[in-house]
Amino acid sequence: MTTKFLFLKHIPDIITIAHYRIITKDLDYYIMFPSFPPSPKDPTLTTGSQDQREEFVFVYKEDKRPVIVLLGWAGCQDKYLAKYSAIYEEKSCITLRYTAPVECLFWRRDKMPYIGKRLIQVITDKSLDQHPIFFHVFSNGGAFLYQHVSLAMQQANSPLKVKGVIFDSAPGERRLTTLFKAISAIIGGHSLTNIPMSFFITIFLSILWFLEVIAHALGRGYPVQTNPIGLAEESYSWPQLFLYSNADTLIPASDVEKFASRRAERGVRVQLVLFTNSPHVKHYATYRDAYVNTVCSFIHECLTSPTSECPELSQSHDVDNNSQSYVTMPSLTKRVTYSPSYVNEIMNNTLNTSMKFCSSEWIHLTSMFICTK
Repeated sequence: MTTKFLFLKHIPDIITIAHYRIITKDLDYYIMFPSFPPSPKDPTLTTGSQDQREEFVFVYKEDKRPVIVLLGWAGCQDKYLAKYSAIYEEKSCITLRYTAPVECLFWRRDKMPYIGKRLIQVITDKSLDQHPIFFHVFSNGGAFLYQHVSLAMQQANSPLKVKGVIFDSAPGERRLTTLFKAISAIIGGHSLTNIPMSFFITIFLSILWFLEVIAHALGRGYPVQTNPIGLAEESYSWPQLFLYSNADTLIPASDVEKFASRRAERGVRVQLVLFTNSPHVKHYATYRDAYVNTVCSFIHECLTSPTSECPELSQSHDVDNNSQSYVTMPSLTKRVTYSPSYVNEIMNNTLNTSMKFCSSEWIHLTSMFICTK
């Protein structure tokens, strides 16, 4: 039996959203249908930071609006995921939000293939399978779920019309330290109770991982994919955008860059955007305008690209055009976003040249990530 809750949310002068929360015996997800697209000439969008966002008016057939599927991190509350979906709803995109239950991500992972199939079924039942679709996944929890959605599409032999995938703080290698930190963040509370509980749960799950390794070594391959790093060998080649940080204590920047280079070697169009000093899945909170412009530019370029490959981020969509340049590899580009404090530190400690930095809210520099061919 399915229970539905419906209400209309009105954002003054911008957009009206039909907001559904749909609960079934196996899924609890949210789906949003913006009622009309905001006018590109709307005067409310021409002041302040939103002046930069006015440039992104996605082009699509009226009956085929883009669908953004947001897959939350482990333990994510929907109120946080909703802040990200609002980025797309203001652009008239349909959004679907879902976070896999914690128990399915850690110790009942045999449920994940079914969840992946059910999400595909939801998209099909809502007649969204012919729309251009983007996945926006967060941390290893979202990447793990996306892995099973991808596998479900392969098994059904009927892929959706996916145009691109955005990885926020993902994917990363499985490590005991990462597992402990993730569990500790999910449990929360006082350290006197948090640390012992996190420790014992980490030991329990590490034993399960060890048994999986033994099963593979004995030729009894575990039937359920449990490592999102395995997505590096994904058969689909739609463009991918990676948003990550050198200050992330859960998913190291080196993990993301290594994964991205492997995807580029397989011919996938890859873009990396490194945010300096922003915590795990907190890039949007730290670099709000730069984050919005980056994801909107990616979607805009993918929608207008005539092929499955997505061109580089357009320089016209940056927060500050004068402070940005690009170096492009055949399949991979990288951009580094610096905070003003970080730039000041560099200038005071290491820079003694005639390089001039623009005094805008955010300063962007570009570096190149070498991809071995």
